[in-house]
Amino acid sequence: MTKKVKFTIWGKDLDPAAVSQMEDAVSLSVSVKGALMPDAHLGYGLPIGGVLAVKDAVIPYAVGVDIACRMKLSVLPIPFTGYEDHKQLLRQALETQTNFGVGEEFSRPRQHRVMDEDWSFCPVVKSLKDKAHKQLGTSGSGNHFAEFGKLSLARDDIGLKAGEYLALLTHSGSRGAGARIASHYSKLAKRLHPELGKPLNNLAWLDMKKEEGIEYFKAMELMGRYASASHEIIHNAVLGFMGEKPIATIENHHNFAWKEKIGLRSVIVHRKGATPAGLGTLGVIPGSMADPGFIVRGLGNDDALKSAAHGAGRRMSRTAAMKQFCFKDLQDILQKKEITLISAGLDEIPMAYKNIEDVMDQQKGLVEIVAKFEPKLVKMAPPGRRKRRKKRR
Repeated sequence: MTKKVKFTIWGKDLDPAAVSQMEDAVSLSVSVKGALMPDAHLGYGLPIGGVLAVKDAVIPYAVGVDIACRMKLSVLPIPFTGYEDHKQLLRQALETQTNFGVGEEFSRPRQHRVMDEDWSFCPVVKSLKDKAHKQLGTSGSGNHFAEFGKLSLARDDIGLKAGEYLALLTHSGSRGAGARIASHYSKLAKRLHPELGKPLNNLAWLDMKKEEGIEYFKAMELMGRYASASHEIIHNAVLGFMGEKPIATIENHHNFAWKEKIGLRSVIVHRKGATPAGLGTLGVIPGSMADPGFIVRGLGNDDALKSAAHGAGRRMSRTAAMKQFCFKDLQDILQKKEITLISAGLDEIPMAYKNIEDVMDQQKGLVEIVAKFEPKLVKMAPPGRRKRRKKRR
């Protein structure tokens, strides 16, 4: 290791453990620059909300376990005033066209060109192709969701006239395949860097000039296209059930690594729970099931490595949320905000998250708000969902 390089913190009263993790990350010999977003909290290796640029290396746990976890928003050609008239159809679309849960898969796999790509370039990826195909178009547990809501556009932008639209927003990643790839290459990186010891071994890297680093990066990029394909399938299925097509779409990864430059220096920028926010880049930053999300446009802030928060960020663990709150607490806040919840675990209660308005206020120098999305009909994995029987469809 060498002396710690610079990293900038956005946000107030961040979890000291997350700050400590970022300090560890910038102490690595391969580190070039870092940044910590206002939604930051504890993660494996790099904190959630951590951004890290490194030289000639890639760090599996700085990408994250859910490789290419991402957002997608589709705007429907329906003004929000039509929500109540369409509500039953919207609910049927979410209930019949989406699947959530650990191990969830289709008995008849969905078709997409991503499955025609080369999955045989290494043994671990090849072994995952069949399961990945069965899970294509499904979503996991935790904070993954599919929801309809009101998109408020204050001025003409994103190819639309100012107004209030009905929109579909989804959040999910690369499912079991991504998790297995993350696990395999994280273990490999640790074996290659025994000198790091604990807890730094969760920041072990792969050399981008060697076979293992090149192989992981190729697998990660495949998972990026796979996660994007899943969102495409979900949106096509849900909107197709309604007989609608989107009039605008916006999407982005927030667990990924990109080849970029800092000045003239080529680096790998890891954004773990962070949204790309290059100058003019559009992205989606969600809140919770009862709090708004935002379409944003990046301001290209170099100190933040052209990044922004990926959401509100948790203020308490899932276990703590389950102990502190009950389902009546959840029902009360949903009723107050006139939100219909199809399914979700208590660990996703809005009070477990930071105030999204505060988070957005703390990153005014990173992004500008383009539009506001307010959830109205929400589906997440049912409470306690584990491996379940396959859907017969």
